[in-house]
Amino acid sequence: MASVTVRGLALCTTSLLNFAFVFISGADLIRFVSFRAIYHNITGETTLCRDSIPWSVALRDSSVLRALAVDLGLLALFIVQHSLLAWLPVKQALQSVLGPLNRTAYCFTTALALQILMRYWQPVTNAPCLWSVRQAPWSVWFPLLCFSLHFLCWAIICSILMIFDYPELLGIKQVYYDCLGLGDPLSHKSPHAQRLLSHLRHPVCLELGVVLWLLPALSLDRLLLAGALSAYLALAHSLDKQDLAYLCVQLNSKMQLFAQPHGGSADATPNEDTDDHKKK
Repeated sequence: MASVTVRGLALCTTSLLNFAFVFISGADLIRFVSFRAIYHNITGETTLCRDSIPWSVALRDSSVLRALAVDLGLLALFIVQHSLLAWLPVKQALQSVLGPLNRTAYCFTTALALQILMRYWQPVTNAPCLWSVRQAPWSVWFPLLCFSLHFLCWAIICSILMIFDYPELLGIKQVYYDCLGLGDPLSHKSPHAQRLLSHLRHPVCLELGVVLWLLPALSLDRLLLAGALSAYLALAHSLDKQDLAYLCVQLNSKMQLFAQPHGGSADATPNEDTDDHKKK
């Protein structure tokens, strides 16, 4: 009994430490993707790009090519990590070794890859911007618009992650269920939900696209970041019409539940996953 308690305590501690690291990495990612790109010129410490340099000169500049090569390598590191550990043979091998900590290890390595990418990312400052809003009054209003839309998109992304079972996404629920002897949390979800999660664990395509591309100025390194992540997101997910139909049914069910007076009534439509969990 004592060994079981010690094992459970060790698993929970590891999972919670991973949650803290992922949370910090998420905050750093918001700063890196949104705030740094929108408010790069507030302090005047850095120059985003140089429009006075012709493209023919910039694309032959060794510092520009070196920075793009480093950034491309960092993106490749993240994409390989995110894809390799999600590959079924690798996932099964890690599951046999790590057990309930498999998802925790995946999230930890993802956060670590993001930290490496953000820390060693090389801005390309010796090249022109692909676009730059500098004419008054848009030089003031357009960054404010970008900030507002970025804030809205990040709020939607966080809300979607919460709706899609955030503890399970980070591996906390796997540890909790293992300590209670309940098995894999995915086994308690409906087949439709399992199918959706197998196609894409975090369906935030539109919001992430807005965050990546809607900027007051687009530098060459940001084009590389936005283009690579957008292409990876488009190629990696396999959502289809059945997933969309399931999401629409779940959304309508939630809206009907919220529309019920006093928190709903007895004839309200139950959530499919909750109903399946109760049957089990």
